[in-house]
Amino acid sequence: MSQISHARLDRTFHPGDSGAHGAPRLRRVALACATLLLPLSAAATNGYFPHGYGIKAKGMGGVSVALSHDSMGGANNPASMAFAGDRLDLGLEWFNPERSASRSGSMMGLIDFESDSGSRHHFVPEFGYSRSLTPQLSAGVTVYGNGGMNTDYPTGATSCGNPAGNVLNGLCGSSRLGVDMMQLIVAPTAAYQVAPGHALGVAPLLAYQRFKVSGLQGFEGMSSSPGSVTDNGYDSSTGFGLRIGYQGRFGPVTLGAAYATQTHMGKFDKYKGLFAEQGGFDIPSHYAVGIAFQATPSLQLAADWMQIRYSDVASVHNPSASSQLLGADAGAGFGWQDVKVLKIGLQWQAMPELVLRAGYNRGSNPVQSADVTFNILAPGVIRSHYTLGGTWQMSPGSELTLAYMRAPEEQVSGASMYNGFPPFNSTPGGGGSETIRMRQQALGVAWALKF
Repeated sequence: MSQISHARLDRTFHPGDSGAHGAPRLRRVALACATLLLPLSAAATNGYFPHGYGIKAKGMGGVSVALSHDSMGGANNPASMAFAGDRLDLGLEWFNPERSASRSGSMMGLIDFESDSGSRHHFVPEFGYSRSLTPQLSAGVTVYGNGGMNTDYPTGATSCGNPAGNVLNGLCGSSRLGVDMMQLIVAPTAAYQVAPGHALGVAPLLAYQRFKVSGLQGFEGMSSSPGSVTDNGYDSSTGFGLRIGYQGRFGPVTLGAAYATQTHMGKFDKYKGLFAEQGGFDIPSHYAVGIAFQATPSLQLAADWMQIRYSDVASVHNPSASSQLLGADAGAGFGWQDVKVLKIGLQWQAMPELVLRAGYNRGSNPVQSADVTFNILAPGVIRSHYTLGGTWQMSPGSELTLAYMRAPEEQVSGASMYNGFPPFNSTPGGGGSETIRMRQQALGVAWALKF
């Protein structure tokens, strides 16, 4: 059962695996994979975090904290690298989010609209590498991404009272309405077995993010810096955080815990008139605990509980009804609440060469009805995810993994913020009500080389 539990703890150490040649090679591979990830990352399920990291975990609803599937420990639990073995993991996921937004009941229908977002097809790579340096010490690197605020709504959705006709987008801007946000994290990782079957791990999180938005001309008059709200192309920033973790075996039960600090990022200067704190957009802290139980020699059950603290980040958490100007410290944000996630999964050794997986992921919804208008840009309202997966052992040194996820449609409705703007505030409910919707599916494949 080493395929679905822990790798052997008595792994032989080869001195030639580290040293002058190993470290530069690792850096080169990490840099190359980070470069490939940069333009492609897009995922949004538990807010803008994916439902899991690593194709194996994704087939189990994202469960990972008490497991040592692969070399994705830098994204999940750094301590798991102590048991992952010597391996290289390369994966690619096709991610298909479908988003739409509508407004109805506005005064004389002046700002009613209904629109579907483009940007439906994304390809999300992943990379991990782990190596045993001594019988107790392992090291590696994980490269992964967050994102998914990738919407693209057409113009011509509403007239917004413009005599020229339907030439504006749903938020009364003159260009296509949309946003593109991506976060890339490179996590060099070290794990040490403090006792047989018990390990501690640490992973510095080296983060890069980029962002652009268009179609928000209608909000420039609400900003502390009107020229830094919309249509300024891509801006980017870098930052640093830290993830720590523990994993330990107690007979047939394995326990795990991991915590990632808030990653403090540089500011988006081109959008200092949009995001609170003059362009601030940090990555929130998050933590998780997990348990895995070897129910039979061929069946393993596992579960994680996770919390993502979006309240750490003012530009994400501040309510959209804030009376402060956009870009101010207390300026309007997306109003996102902290997300609590339960992940459950199982894996079954169906044949010596085949492991099958299934899982379910249920997260709370970060978007409240009072904040629907701003979240037309980023309708991260998904709650449930159903997953299937499997791994085929092609040879003693290589394996192929598949995973599929489907998230049924969720929607949130609420009064439009235009109810507070003239002339719509002259009639109760004159700004109408809005609904945002999202559904998703994803299909991923990963290949692993075991040394």
